[in-house]
Parts: sequence; C-alpha cells; structure tokens
Amino acid sequence: MATSSELSTLAINAIRVLSIEAVQRANSGHPGLPMGAAPMAYALWMQHLRYNPRNPHWFNRDRFILSAGHGSMLLYSLLHLTGFDVSMEDIKNFRQWGSPTPGHPEYGETPGVETTTGPLGQGVANGVGMALAEAFLAKTFNTPEHAIIDHYTYVLAGDGDLMEGVAIEACALAGHWGLNKLIVLYDSNDITLDGEANMTFTEDIPQRFASQGWNVVRVAEGNEYAHVSEAIAQAKTETQRPTLIEIKTTIGYGSPNKANSSKAHGSPLGEDEVRLTKQALGWTESEPFAIPAEALAHFREAIEHGAQAESTWQELFSAWQVANPAQAQALDNALQQVLVEGWDQHLPHYTASNATRNAGGDALNAIATHFPTMIGGDADLAGSTKTLIKGANHTAHHQPAARNIRFGVREHAMGAIVNGLALHGGIIKPYSATFLTFSDYMRPAMRLGALMHLPAVYVFTHDSIGLGEDGPTHQSVEHVMALRLIPNLYVFRPADSNETVAAWRTLMTLTKPSAIILTRQNVASLSADGVADGVARGGYVLADSDGTPDVILMASGSEVEIAHEAYHTLTAEGIKARLVSLPCWELFDEQPAEYRESVLLSSVRKRVSIEAGVTTGWQKYVGMDGVCIGVDRFGASAPYEKVYEEYGITARAVIQAARHLLG
Repeated sequence: MATSSELSTLAINAIRVLSIEAVQRANSGHPGLPMGAAPMAYALWMQHLRYNPRNPHWFNRDRFILSAGHGSMLLYSLLHLTGFDVSMEDIKNFRQWGSPTPGHPEYGETPGVETTTGPLGQGVANGVGMALAEAFLAKTFNTPEHAIIDHYTYVLAGDGDLMEGVAIEACALAGHWGLNKLIVLYDSNDITLDGEANMTFTEDIPQRFASQGWNVVRVAEGNEYAHVSEAIAQAKTETQRPTLIEIKTTIGYGSPNKANSSKAHGSPLGEDEVRLTKQALGWTESEPFAIPAEALAHFREAIEHGAQAESTWQELFSAWQVANPAQAQALDNALQQVLVEGWDQHLPHYTASNATRNAGGDALNAIATHFPTMIGGDADLAGSTKTLIKGANHTAHHQPAARNIRFGVREHAMGAIVNGLALHGGIIKPYSATFLTFSDYMRPAMRLGALMHLPAVYVFTHDSIGLGEDGPTHQSVEHVMALRLIPNLYVFRPADSNETVAAWRTLMTLTKPSAIILTRQNVASLSADGVADGVARGGYVLADSDGTPDVILMASGSEVEIAHEAYHTLTAEGIKARLVSLPCWELFDEQPAEYRESVLLSSVRKRVSIEAGVTTGWQKYVGMDGVCIGVDRFGASAPYEKVYEEYGITARAVIQAARHLLG
C-alpha cells in the first residue's frame, strides 16, 4: 500500500496525465497549466475546499474559480476525479461538439463550474464579486448563534490574469474592502503564450498586492503541495485582508522537452512527448485515460466528505430557520429569485416632464424596499446616475457589507464584480451604473454576463448627444446599437418616465441581463394606458390614425417625443400616421409574428425611424423603402438643444422625410 505522500503524488500525477491525454486526443488545448498547477489544485481540493460533488449548488460551499480558463482540463480533471457528474467519456470528448467539457469553462454547461472564464482577469474580478456577496449576505443573515453563510472564494490565476486591467481594478477594491475570505492562488510560472513573461511583465506582484491592502504569502516550490496547503491554512486565519499566495511553478512540469517553455502553453504536447512525460512522472498505466484505482478511490473520498459537510451545515441552517422565520423566508426568496407579492405596487407614475434617469432612480428605490438583498452601485457617478438606495449604507474601507457599492472609477471591474454577485446567488438583480459612453470599458464583462444568462442590470445614463456641453468624448453615438448586438442582453431605451418605470418592472421578471439606458435631459410624459404591457412586449403603438396608416413613425428613448411632435403635425395635415415606440428591440423580436405585424403593418412600407445614435440596425424595421434619421458621426460640445438642431434630430426632419416618402 502506498504511503500518504506516495498516494498524494500519484493523485497529482493523475491530474496531470488525464489533462495532457485529453488535450492530445482533442489535438487542441493548453496542457502546461494543468501540469504545473496540479499540486496546488490537489492541496486546495483535497485539503481545504468545501464542496459536495453530489450537490454542486450547495449554497454554503466554497467557490473555486479557474480564472486562467485556458487551463480548463485542470478543472475538468478535478471534477471527474472527485465525483462530479463529469464522466470519463466527457473527458475524452474535451473540446468537442455538445460536450460538457468545452475549451474554456462555461457556467451552466458543466457541474461544478462557477463562472465562465477564458478572457483573462475576468475570473479574478468575478471572485471579488462572489466574496463581496458572501460578506454582505453573512452580515445580513448570520446571527451570533448561527453563522449560516460562512465560506471562502478561491481563485486560481496566472501571470496573464494579473496583467489585465480588470484584475488590477477588482483587486484594488478587494483590498480596500478587506474581503478576507477571498484567496487567490497565483500560478507564477513566468511563461506566457509567446515566451517568457519578462518580455512584458517584470513588476513586483507581491509588492503590488501588498500596496493594495492584501496579505501576501509566497510558496517557493509549487510541487511541494504540503507547503501550498500550509499557505492556504495561513490565509484562512487572516481576518482583515484578502490573500494572494504566489506559488512558483513550472509550466508543463514533467515534460522532458517542453517544460518551462511556451511550447507547453497552448498546444498539445504530441504523442511522443506525452509518452515521455508519463515515463518521467513514473506513470505505469499503459492505456490512455486509465486512472489507478488507488488514486481514484482517494479522490472519491470527496463525495463522503462533501455530503458530511453539507449535512452538518444543514443542521445549523435548520436551527437558524426555526429561530429566524422571517429572515429565513427572505433568504429563501433571494436564493430562488422570487418576486414577493406586491413588489411593484408602489412604483411611481408621472404626468410632467422629467429626465428618465430620475425616474429610473425612483423606480429602483421603490423596488429595492421589497428586496433586502438587492444591491448595486456606480462608478463614482451616483449623483448623476441617481442609483443610490436611499437610507442604505455605503461600502467603504474595510466595510464591504453595504447595499450601495462604491466602485470608484472602475467600470470594467464593476461589471465583472456585478456578474460575480449574480453568480454567487442570494443577491436580487445586482446592478451597476455609469454613463453610456463608458459602457465600452465594461463591455467584456457584459458580454460574459449575457453568455451566462446572469440576472444582472447594467444602468447607463447620459445616453446620447443629449448630454450636451460635455461634447463628443461623452456623447454616446454608437453605444446603444453596439449593446443591441450582444446576444442574450435586453437593451431598454425608454421614451419617458413611465416607460422607464415599466422597463424596471419588466426587467425584474427576466432571467437574462438587461441594460437600461436613460437620459440626462428632461423629456415629456407621453405614454398612455397600456404602457406597462407595451414595454413588456418591447414595442407598441403609442398613437395611431383612423384606418390603415399612410406612414409609420418609430423611435426609442428621448426621440419618441420628437416623433410624437411630428406625428401631430402630420395628422393635422390630414396624413394618416402611426407612432410606434420601440423601447426594447430584443423583447419586440421575441413576440409572436401576429403581434409584431399588428404594430408594424407589413402593408405599410413608408416608414421613418429616428434615434440620436447611429442608424445602422434600424433598417430591419424601416425596410428598404424607409428613412432612418440618426447620428452617423461623433457629437459636438454645445447645449443639447443646439446639438439636436444642428444634427437634424428634429421633428422637422421627420416631417420632411414622411412627406418625401408620400410624394
């Protein structure tokens, strides 16, 4: 029988061999990271990480994020070996069509995968969001007798992760907030895809993290898994700071000809090198994908340990439920994303002109009163975005557990942290807020949020050339359309305050992320009865003619008011016009064909659209015979009324276009 040390070495090599064989079979992938990081992964998963392979969604589990997602076979090997529902057949089908083992980890595709990673740095920032959620929920629901929410977030990151700005932004916040239950294992192997990391990366990472308020621990030899385990144990004793454990590793460890070089990073080792590597590791199994029974049995101990850990927690949780029934119901609602009865009964209604950002803030606050775990924040723009929850606390130095999250000027990290909040569970519709033009900074995070179908809300104000004097750097032109191009993202651009409220009511019911885009300037109150249903359908007839219209006018956002003025002028001239508001294209396109036809009659080919942004995209609604009025160039600095006039975003332009179409 193998000694404990021999068994651990065998298990570590099982991770390595399984990973390189899967990469080789796929003839695609990244073998180097799993080979070098296997010891740290073993130390974490077998000696510290709390999880239940038979219930990957156990709420009080520790979270593990492979931020260096290109090394996905490390994670898939761990999931298979420890008994998650990832079969050997799934391992053999790595990177193949329909397999639950895609090239990079994908949330929702593989049991045990906590977030989608691959774009480097995102997983680190997601981890900050998960740790922030844990801190907030623990403060909200724990009692002195029952610490029902008490778990760690672990991130495995590489050199590339820590080069990315999103990771730097997020880690600065983690240190500022004092997220002591966040532990990052830094796979420091000094190699990137193109060669040695020192071509571009010579900064002192431990010093950087220390300056950001982190506890820093160093393991000089990553193959000493016991030293890694000791470092993790030390990190768990830290009560004030997150911890970075720098672990020096050898990429491609065990490969005689490719270890410690970029050759092991992003390409299969090759059949001959796989054979030589197995020999170097002392691997005696002759058949590919064969795991020694002793090693597999050792890994599968995680099943019993996980079941016991969850059972012990469940006893604690049950006692807490009995002692705190109201809190228990609130937590259950939050975990299940339940919209409690009456949540929308006190939403405001408007008759006067108003900036939609103001209405958005009112709606957010009316909703947030019903959901104690609805939290979010802004990128140093709360006074402008109007997204503060009134009467709630704010995050601050070593104060992470607050409803108003102050992200500072860090849009990219903000988006990724909000995604982490959503991924963690228990947070109702986490949201972020900034100016629309800065959506460019957080687009990668929003794209991943959409890919994962996360119930997050991205609030954007100052939505167009209507921003005025701040000029073209801040005036959004292409941004609305760019967001509409992201699959699975609902983009709301409401026409007035009542559409804004209806948009918030609608997005609360959606299971995918939403972006809500709001004005700085006041707009008239236009919407009539039925606005809630109209917005929920993405588009509706706001004003109509008797009989079949001669021309259809359509718009979104603040330009609906302009189209509304044109509608009345045309109607007074005896022209039969229909005015359509299209606040959410994605919802409108999901409606039955009969409804879409009832709004945009196919028999009426004379159509005019107007939106203070690029015209590309409107053609699908106006058709080949229609006219699109928009802004296909950058903006200008001046009062917004002047900018609208000079750029032709006017009722006069709509009227002239309609008259031209009608001959």
